Amino acid sequence: MTIRLPRVDGTAYRYEPRSEPMARRADGSPFVSRTVFAAAHVVADPYADPAPGGRAAVDWDATLAFRRHLWKHGLGVAEAMDSSQRGMGLDWPGAAELIRRSAAEARAVGGRIACGVGTDQLDGRPVGLGVVRAAYEEQLALVEDCGSQAVLLASRALVGVARGPEDYLSVYGGLLEQAREPVILHWLGPAFDPALDGYWGGLDLDAASETVLQVVAEHPSKVDGVKVSLLDARREAALRRRLPEGVRCYTGDDFHYPELIAGDGTDHSHALLGVFDPLGPVAAEAVRVLDEGDTAGFRALLDPTVVLARHLFEAPTRFYKTGVVLLAWLAGYQSHFVMVGGLQSARSLPHLARAYALADQLGLFPDPPLAEARMTSLLTVYGVVQ
Repeated sequence: MTIRLPRVDGTAYRYEPRSEPMARRADGSPFVSRTVFAAAHVVADPYADPAPGGRAAVDWDATLAFRRHLWKHGLGVAEAMDSSQRGMGLDWPGAAELIRRSAAEARAVGGRIACGVGTDQLDGRPVGLGVVRAAYEEQLALVEDCGSQAVLLASRALVGVARGPEDYLSVYGGLLEQAREPVILHWLGPAFDPALDGYWGGLDLDAASETVLQVVAEHPSKVDGVKVSLLDARREAALRRRLPEGVRCYTGDDFHYPELIAGDGTDHSHALLGVFDPLGPVAAEAVRVLDEGDTAGFRALLDPTVVLARHLFEAPTRFYKTGVVLLAWLAGYQSHFVMVGGLQSARSLPHLARAYALADQLGLFPDPPLAEARMTSLLTVYGVVQ
């Protein structure tokens, strides 16, 4: 059996899908050599009728079921991050409910969780530095009260009001002083969110790195790690070499993650990755191989996934969530291809078709015939005749 898939040039080709799934063993035990989080997507409620631009309608049962899928493989869940469409369909009240529900589910099943702390309740209105800090404090209190580790997200409001590095040092310093447990700092580059260009006080990334390192150096006991999402492996490796002992570097680089996690023989990165949402089972298998000291085996499993990751995260990178949700639907982890904010329309049909073919080649679908049937139904809706 073959399926007819469209190309970007308007032609189509015949693709022969896998007929059998690739077996992936689910093992919920903790990893030994690396700390690994998957930044998880949210599942929309397809039966809701929100007004355009209105409050996101989330299918809570399906959303939590997907988190249990990740925990079943031993992965931690990074909750209410960029992957959950914060600022792209999911507002702060929705994110707060997501945090409460996911943190409670994590406690119930013994899963590891870290939740994003930001300032999105300010909703783009002009504010001062004190208001930005208060917004961070409100969200930090909620996350910690839920029993979750906190991830201090990059703030659009802060980059808009900060006059220079000293304002970042002031805001982050105050937050770290009051944090109950060590947090993860998040450096999200403009490829993921153009509004964050110039974060840490300027456009010079070398100077920005110095500001991050100063924040950590002044509060080393309050920083579990720094998540670096710059899509720049060289810069991440340079930063992690300078982190104090005991402070982790979490790669958020969805282009170079195999080499960064494997390390260079001296240093390595841990992981907090959006691409580990669709790659969860194979990523977990690869890290368990790495736990056994088999770096070559780890790379053999994970290197082939990079072509899919680069496709999902191609520019404009912030729309990678569309491909992630498509693959979750095709894999049977949710019953539909609908996203909050209507973001299922953010990628072209040829882009989605290539994502399907690449994922199928990697054996990511537990039920290949189901994936083929669902992809065929999507193609039919778009008018592609089989």
